[in-house]
Amino acid sequence: MLFITRLWVLSFAALMFAPASSAKADALCVNQKAKKGCYSTIGAAVSAAKSGDSINVAQGTYREQVIINKSELSLIGSNAANTLLDASGNANGVGIYVDGMDNLTPADIAAGHLSGINEVVVQGFTVTNARFEGILVTNASHVTIRENHVTGNNTGLQPGVGRLGCPFQPAWETSEGFDCGEGVHLAAVDHSIVDGNVVDHNAGGILLSDETGPTHDVIITGNLVTENGYECGITLASHPPAPGFAANPYGVFHNIVANNEASKNGLIIPGTGVGIGLFTSPGRPNTATYANVVVGNRAIGNGHPGVALHSHLPGHNLTDNHIIGNYIAGNGADTALTGPPFNEPQSPQSPTGIDLFGVSPLTGTVVTGNVIEREGIDVAVDTPTQVEVHLNDLRGGATGVENYGSGTINATLNWWGCPGGPGAPGCSTVQGSGIVFTPWLTRPANPGEHGEGRASDDHGHH
Repeated sequence: MLFITRLWVLSFAALMFAPASSAKADALCVNQKAKKGCYSTIGAAVSAAKSGDSINVAQGTYREQVIINKSELSLIGSNAANTLLDASGNANGVGIYVDGMDNLTPADIAAGHLSGINEVVVQGFTVTNARFEGILVTNASHVTIRENHVTGNNTGLQPGVGRLGCPFQPAWETSEGFDCGEGVHLAAVDHSIVDGNVVDHNAGGILLSDETGPTHDVIITGNLVTENGYECGITLASHPPAPGFAANPYGVFHNIVANNEASKNGLIIPGTGVGIGLFTSPGRPNTATYANVVVGNRAIGNGHPGVALHSHLPGHNLTDNHIIGNYIAGNGADTALTGPPFNEPQSPQSPTGIDLFGVSPLTGTVVTGNVIEREGIDVAVDTPTQVEVHLNDLRGGATGVENYGSGTINATLNWWGCPGGPGAPGCSTVQGSGIVFTPWLTRPANPGEHGEGRASDDHGHH
């Protein structure tokens, strides 16, 4: 089976994103018990620190917002279990903000120099009660967000008629009015890592977007993203650019989503969140989410499909995305496509494992090595091009592959649940035209890959 282990991902990231060394670095401390030589608030320590310093935060509850606006700074909590940052009542509404955007000048933006901060680490905190994001990173390079618990944020969200509302959302967040930015949000970020975090009970989970610059070469790995009730678990989405930035969207590309669990998201309002979603903006031309890899994840029990690609305009770029070696089970139907704001004429109305919807051609899309079960439709496709679907175990027991669009699907060399192939007794079926499924596999492509005992092992530290 095609499967990238978390150890491989982290080893690759260590080589790819290795930070530069800093001379004369100091170690600062924060302690609420007035320990001699320590600061009593995290914000005071950040203000006093210089680039290259580390700040070690003792256990306790810190009722503040933390803004990091200088490079080469490490903010290390004692442990997420006992080091709590409570952002309730904070006017700016973010728990921890790694702020590179405000370091940019108009000349930087005009020249396309869009990274205003680099080499920042945030590790070992519980972040809660923020009006908007729990952890927000903008216009930054080489950032590590590791082993935090981001929970109970997006408190500014107000359920509205038909959609949701987020009053006072910053103007640069052009598409986050319906979820207040989600628990962890990276915008205009590159060569960074989001590793080993628990992200739960926010409006949405982890978001990569591009309002103020391109987001690329980010690794999201080993995170538990669960029970974020209003939106998706992990989202890669190209949005309209922020005021004052480029005329055209920047793009979300060359990112890896590996060995995470995305479960039980989007369930408060029925059918509002996929497990892992790659999207372009429904109302803006030229948005681009391309050449990303979704590999080795568990996507289970979400309100919408386990994995979904959505492109709503002909000029969008949602190409060359690969969905590899994931376990997908027990998710919902993609019912949102037929309602506002999308108003597409059709969508799969049965619980669906993977839904690939593209008004623009989803050229280069590959679905391989996945195990899909407990779904009404394992893989659903609607796009005017060919999609490759191979070496998957289509165990849903109903429709293995459905083509509800005008393109074609090469679905050869899949296991359909029994040796007889599509339509044989006990096998999954094929629905729609333009599907090639011969030859098929006569035994599972991924033996031993079941719901328990996969990527859940990655979460032992939780």
